[in-house]
Amino acid sequence: MTNRGDKVVLVNELKGRIVAKGLTQEKVADILGITVKTINSKLNNKGDFRISEIEQLIEVLEIDNPMGIFFVS
Repeated sequence: MTNRGDKVVLVNELKGRIVAKGLTQEKVADILGITVKTINSKLNNKGDFRISEIEQLIEVLEIDNPMGIFFVS
């Protein structure tokens, strides 16, 4: 879990979803239009995703309850 001010991203849950969909961090970075270094940083340190990235992740990972991963308080 990563705290970003008042926003918390459950990065371990997100990583699990990536693996469950058979994706790599490299593929997710490509989908989001960011570098592998950036996705690694977002998943391992900050969990600081832009709204557009969150929207793409919700779609690609077929997340039914995004509030439970991206906007936990």
